Amino acid sequence: MPDIPEIVIHRHMEPIEARWRQLETLDINSLHQGFDWCRAWIEAYKRPIMIVEGRSKDRTLFILPLEIVRGKLFTKAQFIGGDHSNINTALVSDDFIHEADDRMMAAIASQIRSKVSGADCIVLGNMPAVWRGLTLPFSRLPSVENQNHAFALEIKPTFVETLAQLNAKRRRKKYSVGHRRLEALGGYRHSIAETADEKRQMLDLFYKQKGLRLEQSGLPNVFSCPKTRKFFHSLAQLPQSEGRFALKLHYLEMTGGDHKGSIPAIAGLSRKGDHVIVQFCSIGEDALLSASPGELLFHLMIEDYNSRNIKLFDFGIGDMPFKRSWCNIETIQINVALPLTSLGRLAVLKEEAATRLKSTIKQNPALYGFLQKIRSRNSHGRTEETEDAD
Repeated sequence: MPDIPEIVIHRHMEPIEARWRQLETLDINSLHQGFDWCRAWIEAYKRPIMIVEGRSKDRTLFILPLEIVRGKLFTKAQFIGGDHSNINTALVSDDFIHEADDRMMAAIASQIRSKVSGADCIVLGNMPAVWRGLTLPFSRLPSVENQNHAFALEIKPTFVETLAQLNAKRRRKKYSVGHRRLEALGGYRHSIAETADEKRQMLDLFYKQKGLRLEQSGLPNVFSCPKTRKFFHSLAQLPQSEGRFALKLHYLEMTGGDHKGSIPAIAGLSRKGDHVIVQFCSIGEDALLSASPGELLFHLMIEDYNSRNIKLFDFGIGDMPFKRSWCNIETIQINVALPLTSLGRLAVLKEEAATRLKSTIKQNPALYGFLQKIRSRNSHGRTEETEDAD
């Protein structure tokens, strides 16, 4: 019977950087728990951190990279950058995945409760219970289904095979229509921001396009916070390789005609091994919209990455019509909430009730839209996100 790991708490990232980077190389572990990703978030938000490490016989079995978020009533520990993460797995070793069972996870939870201080509860959100055919160890703890699902497209050996999983005829028609319209309006090219200045300019244009679009739709702008913008700017400037990058900015640019130089669509992608994740996308607000430039950009990106040893093109969490039109994999995600104090028990009850309420609201489109507009009005004019866990 495997030994129960010993829990070690760290308040800084650097002492365990080597072990952290070793674990993050495993395909099963989300890029959102990568060392550089977490460091960029902490440098932007300056929140206290708590790194929970599980060790056994000089082996690091897992790392939970957590940040402390203080609210009016409760203080919770959550995944670093969890507010903008599409998928969280923690960092787990192959041994831990295969050794973990309900008994071991209950013992680990008990140790964490006895050793962690500075928070009322731990909330591990946006975790798939099963990821790439494997049961994630922390999904064995008591959980509630997240109100949002994640959507992805399985990538086959050829682009023809990939499209065959969808309505291939409709997809090709949409591409042809968009391509012809942009060509008729002066021509276009699919580009990637390469220099530091190009990356900054493209991100700033994305913030402008996305903010206008959300405002017109009466929705809150989750990219309005300067700290969040700083975070994504930092990600874009990190070193990139073919098989791994924190943020790569794809865009369409008009090459001629009255719209020469216009950018009708932008998308930010991350890659770790054979997994590409869409972090965000935006479209402009002019006559070029008739060409559905967003659809065209996704077609070109998926076709490109289809030849680059990708197995999963992940559109991220959140249900949207354009995602369903592209995706053939829908992943249920869960939230695990672990109370640490007496007050934390109330926080967990509140967290679970809020998640179930959100799920109910999202099943009622009229009510959901109404509440989103209220939320947008309440957040209008804010320049900083408040640290409010409640």
